[in-house]
Amino acid sequence: MKTRGWGVALVVMAAVLCEGCAGVALTLLGVGAGVSAGTGTNYTLDGIAYRTFTEPAARVRTATLAALRGMDVIISTDEAMEGGRRIVGQAGDRTIDIELDGLTTRTTRMRVTAKHHWVLRDRSTAGEIITQTEHALDDLPAVAQRPVASQRAKDTTKEIVR
Repeated sequence: MKTRGWGVALVVMAAVLCEGCAGVALTLLGVGAGVSAGTGTNYTLDGIAYRTFTEPAARVRTATLAALRGMDVIISTDEAMEGGRRIVGQAGDRTIDIELDGLTTRTTRMRVTAKHHWVLRDRSTAGEIITQTEHALDDLPAVAQRPVASQRAKDTTKEIVR
C-alpha cells in the first residue's frame, strides 16, 4: 500500500511541476505514440518526415515512384543531386518534396515534406508517402545482394589461410 502511495505522489508532483508546460506533455505523448506504433518514421517540429530504409537507394527510388503513382501524385521532377536524388510532385494543392540520400550501399534515408501553400506543412501526407513506400518495397521482387565489406574481408582471410 505504501508503494502505491509513493507512486501516486510522484505522478501528482510531476503533474504540478509540469503544469502549463504543453511542450513536455506533447513530447512525452509523441514519444509514447511512436514507440507503441512502432512506425520508425520520425518527424521534425515543422512537419518534415524522415525514415531510414535498409535498402539500396535505387530500390527505394523505385518503390517511392510506385507509391507516388499509386497515390496519383503527379511527378514533376526526378533528378540526381549531391549524395542522392530529389523527387518533386504535386498532389492537389500540396507540393511533395522527397530527398533520397544513400548513406551506404544498403542504407537509404528518405526525407519527405508536403507543403500546403507557402508556409504550412502536411505531416500526415508526408507520413503516408513513407508508409506507402514501405509497402511498395515489400512488393518489389527480392534481389541477391553482394556481401558487405566485412563479409568480403572474412572470405579473403579464409582464402589466404588455405
